[in-house]
Amino acid sequence: MVHTLLLKVWQSTWTRKVLWRCRKATAIVNEESNRQRSDGRIRARGEKETGILKGHAPGVFVMAIPTGSRPQSKNVIARLADVEGKSLGPQLDLPHDVGPPELEVLLNSLLQNEDKLPYTFYIDDRELVGELGAHLLEHNVSVETILKIVYQPQAVFRIRPVTRCSATISGHSEAVLSVSFSPDSTQLASGSGDTTVRLWDISTQTPLHTCPGHTNWVLCISWSPDGALLVSGGMDGDLRLWNPKLGIAVGGPLKGHKKWITSIAWEPAHIQVPCRRFVSGSKDGDVRIWDTAVRKCMVTMTGHTLAVTCVKWCGEGLIISSSRDCSINVWEPSQGKLVRQLKGHGHWVNTLAISSEFVLRTGPFDHTKKKYKSADEMKEAALQRYETAKGSVPERMVSGSDDFTMFLWEPTASKQSKARMTGHQQLVNHVYFSPDGRWIASASFDKSVRLWDGYSGKFVATFRGHVGPVYQISWSADCRLLVSASKDSTLKVWDMRTRKLKEDLPGHADEVFAVDWSPDGEKVASGGKDRVLKLWMH
Repeated sequence: MVHTLLLKVWQSTWTRKVLWRCRKATAIVNEESNRQRSDGRIRARGEKETGILKGHAPGVFVMAIPTGSRPQSKNVIARLADVEGKSLGPQLDLPHDVGPPELEVLLNSLLQNEDKLPYTFYIDDRELVGELGAHLLEHNVSVETILKIVYQPQAVFRIRPVTRCSATISGHSEAVLSVSFSPDSTQLASGSGDTTVRLWDISTQTPLHTCPGHTNWVLCISWSPDGALLVSGGMDGDLRLWNPKLGIAVGGPLKGHKKWITSIAWEPAHIQVPCRRFVSGSKDGDVRIWDTAVRKCMVTMTGHTLAVTCVKWCGEGLIISSSRDCSINVWEPSQGKLVRQLKGHGHWVNTLAISSEFVLRTGPFDHTKKKYKSADEMKEAALQRYETAKGSVPERMVSGSDDFTMFLWEPTASKQSKARMTGHQQLVNHVYFSPDGRWIASASFDKSVRLWDGYSGKFVATFRGHVGPVYQISWSADCRLLVSASKDSTLKVWDMRTRKLKEDLPGHADEVFAVDWSPDGEKVASGGKDRVLKLWMH
């Protein structure tokens, strides 16, 4: 018989548990004698030899737990599964004092990873950080059925929480309404009620360029995923293109919308580099696709009956728009045809988020800060990042509404929602998937931030601490931290492992409307009613 895991030899006196895998055979060793066999037999040794267990083929997994002559507690029958729910290997008979280090060694062996990778383990959406038995007891987890342990690769880098304001930068003469880091984290853009877009140098934390042109508030800004262009949308109904390196306009305004611009999204870099096309949504109810090379509106999509509140360009190529008409439309971009309409909300749909949004935003740029020599190289890198992030399931989308609810969808696959997510007591203002797609965070006027499972839509935790409506949220690139901005003039950093407040960041003199965490994880930028930009770092 070939065991995949777990041979328990209780008549032994090992000083600590051993998890061991050998390519030719597996053996449990007495750590004092450091003796082992590689002939496919396992010799149980303590003060005396109790027996030789034969019959193992090469590649056995063995775990031995020091519990004296008898087990002290009942073991747990468990199964490992990835975040998409696919089970790995056979059922496991786990001792109560097994923890993440032992599971990580086992998992790397089961997956046959040549390079040992770090993993995080979850039970009912709670991270396992200590011994299994203590976790089950603390969280009252039933073991009457097979315990499902979900594993997920950790980011190979770790982001430190921002703890202090490193710079307060004045320049805008009215409220800062939007902030956004460039995909490579070298620049920061801000849009303001003073009608200007400003660009800031992150390395020196100083103003770089002022970009005038709009005749009314700048409501939204968006970087192209290759970092070559910045587009801004204003209360004046115009869209303007900027060269962020030079801080100059690329031609005149792009006109077509009859009312103010509410949202902008670029075509993903893995579809086209250099990035040329973006989509805009407006209070006039239209969704428009623009080509920056010819500086024209190529397609106008007129299906909404009220204001468009948010637009997204999916990694699978489709465009999604939400509206005050309570609907969400899925569009095919080449002809502007309506693919399907998603219904369920009973009031305005305010916000959308895509599960692969982080890699769509950052294109080919990651924590390695690699420089690319060609457009083809950038496109290939963006494609690899997108495919890794997406996995084998369709892209997911979450919507948040004035009806206090959220819905989880697979918009490119079905018009039926995967889950209806309830719990907020006031309107949902902003939703955001974690960079790995594992979690959804939501910000609400009920003064709370909520955490949800990104695959099932199941409620996980509530973060309370703000004393005013929460306007915006942003994830750290390693998915371990979340920052929120509020009407109460503070930022708060939340720890995903402990599900508690990590840092309280006062400093703004008034409401904080906008926040963004740089893709490289080094800094957080915030802006609001006090007209200043603040940069935060560890």
